[in-house]
Amino acid sequence: MAAASGPAILILGRVFVGIGVGMASMASPLYISEASPTRVRGALVSLNSFLITGGQFLSYLINLAFTKAPGTWRWMLGVAAVPALLQIVLMLTLPESPRWLYRKGKEEEAKSILKKIYPPHEVEGEIQALKESVDMEIKEAESSEKINIVKLLRTSAVRRGLYAGVGLLIFQQFVGINTVMYYSPTIVQLAGFASNRTALLLSLIISGLNAFGSILSIYFIDKTGRKKLALISLCGVVFSLVLLTAAFRESEIHSPMVSAIQSSQFNNNNTCPDYKTALNSAEWTCMTCLKASPSCGYCAADDKFLPGACLISNDGTKKMCGDDHRAWYTRGCPSKYGWAALIGLALYIIFFSPGMGTVPWVVNSEIYPLRYRGVCGGIASTTVWISNLIVSESFLSLTKALGTAWTFMMFGIVAIVAIFFVIIFVPETKGVPMEEVEKMLEQRSVQFKFWEKRDSGSEKH
Repeated sequence: MAAASGPAILILGRVFVGIGVGMASMASPLYISEASPTRVRGALVSLNSFLITGGQFLSYLINLAFTKAPGTWRWMLGVAAVPALLQIVLMLTLPESPRWLYRKGKEEEAKSILKKIYPPHEVEGEIQALKESVDMEIKEAESSEKINIVKLLRTSAVRRGLYAGVGLLIFQQFVGINTVMYYSPTIVQLAGFASNRTALLLSLIISGLNAFGSILSIYFIDKTGRKKLALISLCGVVFSLVLLTAAFRESEIHSPMVSAIQSSQFNNNNTCPDYKTALNSAEWTCMTCLKASPSCGYCAADDKFLPGACLISNDGTKKMCGDDHRAWYTRGCPSKYGWAALIGLALYIIFFSPGMGTVPWVVNSEIYPLRYRGVCGGIASTTVWISNLIVSESFLSLTKALGTAWTFMMFGIVAIVAIFFVIIFVPETKGVPMEEVEKMLEQRSVQFKFWEKRDSGSEKH
């Protein structure tokens, strides 16, 4: 991509990067969970999430450093090859998953790896449990037809695992996290902070909070449990989205007025055409100006909360506005509630990252029976990236059609639905050996009457 001579090569590079990221997003947590002791399995998969969010934070810093370098975007893309090359070299030293080795008949190799993972008094028990699990799956594989979607859905343990795993990943995306991460500079501007540099620096803080939340997850995931952590996370996400909805709604309602006198100061040819022809121009606000046409922008008064000018949006008018030491807005409007929106955004990340940022990946890495893990992992990974595409591609269109406030409200409603989904469909896998997860799923029925307590000995009704 860094050496691309045109858009076609750049897009081709993006395709290869997309394939690589898509494969790694499921293969990494799966490998970590299969090569980890049960007691710290969740923490190690969470560590993977922290290193991803930490990497995102570093990439913001690196990109900020390259903004003034010649060939800016080439450096930004090219430097990412360095950690990828380093990872290739380091991964050559890693052992294969012991569960996969057992499945392929390489028992001695698997035993030697398990001896490195578990303390001496636990090794024999783990080897025996793994052997029984693999033998049962091989026996089942020999006596049944080839794996297909119909067979997956007919197998109760797999079906229930897919409900929980895929459902969590869908809700992870549809409560809007990647929208917040991709568009955080835009959201900061929508909150009324006009400067691009300010928006980028504030979004850097948001990215840092995301990494901090992942650190919290490492500590809490094996102490609190996956299900409880997801529920706490979602409750916090709902609260944050309500705050964001209120802040943006107040910004829209109390948007500064447009002044005909202020607009005329910039020459009649620079005034927004829609404003000039509007019959109700005296009622126009900054928000009306920005929504009227993408070709219109708002130049705030010296006191940005007083009436300003609605102008044609181009480099010339932006410079004229800046020369008067006035702020230029094209996405959001000056607002007294901008800080409330930033607090809502920060709380959203702090609540989301330790729970819904990590729990779906942890659950997906441990909930599927060994024989079906590759297929189910592929389904889950495909689902998450399709959901990501839908949400990220629709966000700006939704903010244009519904307004930023109602878009966040919609995410909030999805988060409330997600709370009930987690309560009903997601089992607790904390401390459950991977070989026993399948038995637990076979015994478990979905808990529609979630207010009724289950029997302590079994989850079976």
